[in-house]
Amino acid sequence: MSPPITKLTNGAVAAIIDANNTNGIFSKKLCEDYPMVKDLDPRKGQNTSPLPPFYLLPDLVADCPYLPDRSPHQKTVSPASDEWFLHHAHYDATKTAKLYGLKAGNLTAACYPTADEFHLRAVADYLNWLFNMDDWMDDLGEKATERMKEVCMDAMREPETYVTDKKGGIMTKCYTSRLQKTAGPGCLQRFIDNMSLFFDAVIVQSSDRMNEKTPTLEEYIDVRRDTSGCKPCFQLAEYVGRFDLPQKVVDNERIMRMEQSTNDLVTWSNDIFSYDKEQIRDDTHSMIPVTMIHYGLNLQEAVNFVGQMCSQAIQNFAHDRKCLEEEAEKELGWDKEVIEMVRKYADGLEHWISGSLHWSFETERYFGKRGQEVKKNRIVNLSPKLPKANTATKNDDNSDSLPN
Repeated sequence: MSPPITKLTNGAVAAIIDANNTNGIFSKKLCEDYPMVKDLDPRKGQNTSPLPPFYLLPDLVADCPYLPDRSPHQKTVSPASDEWFLHHAHYDATKTAKLYGLKAGNLTAACYPTADEFHLRAVADYLNWLFNMDDWMDDLGEKATERMKEVCMDAMREPETYVTDKKGGIMTKCYTSRLQKTAGPGCLQRFIDNMSLFFDAVIVQSSDRMNEKTPTLEEYIDVRRDTSGCKPCFQLAEYVGRFDLPQKVVDNERIMRMEQSTNDLVTWSNDIFSYDKEQIRDDTHSMIPVTMIHYGLNLQEAVNFVGQMCSQAIQNFAHDRKCLEEEAEKELGWDKEVIEMVRKYADGLEHWISGSLHWSFETERYFGKRGQEVKKNRIVNLSPKLPKANTATKNDDNSDSLPN
């Protein structure tokens, strides 16, 4: 029997809560993975109450059962990677200080603690490029973002022969040529494919921003799982570990769920940590404003909700890893070599969970120089909003608008 239909106050038509309590709004899978979404009610409409002066972070570090680790090569790799980036980027003093404050090398050392110096350096260069690429594309319109994708993907596929004068493409050629030296063919192809998904999702985000559209929660989750840039980072766990996962492992449902849970934790915790940085320019590509605009939560309620989603992601990962360890030999019939690859890969995902959480308080990207203070007291003071930007002035005409 179909669920009864009711007319909502905003004129939309929605299904009343069905037998699975998915309320006809969210997919059954999302409700199974994250049951707390069933408590969201779109009938509340947008929360229009003024923002408070601060918000309180959920204690995600305490919720994480995985201890942080760190590569001994951080002290040499991190500054070398920063200088490599600055050599190509030609930043002014302000942007240079921001680059040093990013501390991408620290994130690399935390998420790939077992990597040797050569492989760690290649990944650090990639992460420096990725964070700055994300910032560059914030200032580009949809067409220019599409052009940026074309330049970088061509450089990634043909790093030795592709010619470009765009710094994003030049740096892509540099780090990809090093990845090619030791990455397995499957690992490298998955990395390239997931980078293409990253750019496609950023183009969607750019379009939403230009049209001042705030996606619904499920629309947001679908796009954010690619704009996060996490997926190619997971392939780099194979790269630094010097193994290439067989296709039967890549296609395994437990593996895919573990990847998704790791991605969700890293991404949604970033939404919490970066909220002040985003709210000053009214950026709504974040789960916090999405839940405030579509489901009527106030700021602290939205932060708490996203924190619950993050904690659930950690629990989902732990459950699937335990099940996979039990299934690998008995049910799946994987040999010892494959099981060891899977163990290393799962360890790599764990390193991303713990490493990203702790690094978020080291970098100056979210809390300036107050990271350790915020980690301790969990209070984030909100900054004054910037003057509203005119989206029509976004760089969106031709390839000349790309950063040189």
